[in-house]
Order: sequence, then structure tokens, then C-alpha cells
Amino acid sequence: MQRSPPSRTHPRSTLVPIAECIALDTLAARAHVLDLLDGRLRHHLPETLARECRLADLRNGRLVFIATSSTWATRLRLHQASLLAEARAATGDLVEHFAVKVAPLPPVPVEPASAKPLSAAAAKHLRTAAKNITDPELQALYLNLASLACSDSCAED
Repeated sequence: MQRSPPSRTHPRSTLVPIAECIALDTLAARAHVLDLLDGRLRHHLPETLARECRLADLRNGRLVFIATSSTWATRLRLHQASLLAEARAATGDLVEHFAVKVAPLPPVPVEPASAKPLSAAAAKHLRTAAKNITDPELQALYLNLASLACSDSCAED
């Protein structure tokens, strides 16, 4: 006698609206908590190992890490006891299980490059263009932009 597969509320081909899955603020809060815990746990690891692993999840008493290779996963398992103890201390939860999965680490968001200030030459061109604009509002915007680019050494025309 064959068992029938469990019924699903949504057919496999139908996408479930995100609003039915989880509230975005709840998801963002959980991601923030996991990020803080990740930093706290990896702080207790050697620097070389900490660069090669990340906390992936903590759920139902199971701490899950991602490591970039099986070598790093093995090294991470050597720190299992201290990581579990630190996770228990940080969360107050009963964390008993430890798992490491091997996968590439997600990319770390790059800090946005600081905006380069406009050069004195660019400020000069903006002021020249502003002199030729008849619309007073647009002229004021150009002059305001030119003033942001200028330093003390930037002379008015």
C-alpha cells in the first residue's frame, strides 16, 4: 500500500506572496540578531578561521555555521564546545547541537565609496554656466553646487 504525499496549501507552481510568509520587520529583526550573534561568536575564533566562516542560523537548539571549505569546517568543529557555550550565554536558550555546512560565504556588503569633491575647475565651470542661465532658480542651484565644490583656495570669477 502506497502512502499519498502530504497535501500542500499552495500548489508547487504557485508563488506564495511574501506577506503570507513572514512580516518583513520580523525578518529584519531576526537577521539583525543573527548578525550580532555572528560577530560575538566569531570574536572567540582565531582570526584566520573567523574570516572563513559565518553563522547561518540558530533555531530549535541547533547552531549552524557556513565554512568556505571542508578544511575550515573541520577547524571550526574543534571550537564547537566554546561556540555552543557562548551561544548559550548570549541567547539564554538551550543550544545543544552544532552543525557546519560547506558553501561559499555570502558577499559582504561593500561600504559605499565616499563621494569625491568637485575640483576647483569644475566649480569654475558651474559658476560660468550659472552666469549664462536666465532661470534664477536654476542659476541658484548651480551656484550652490559650485559653492560646495569650492575650498578656501577657490576664487570667485
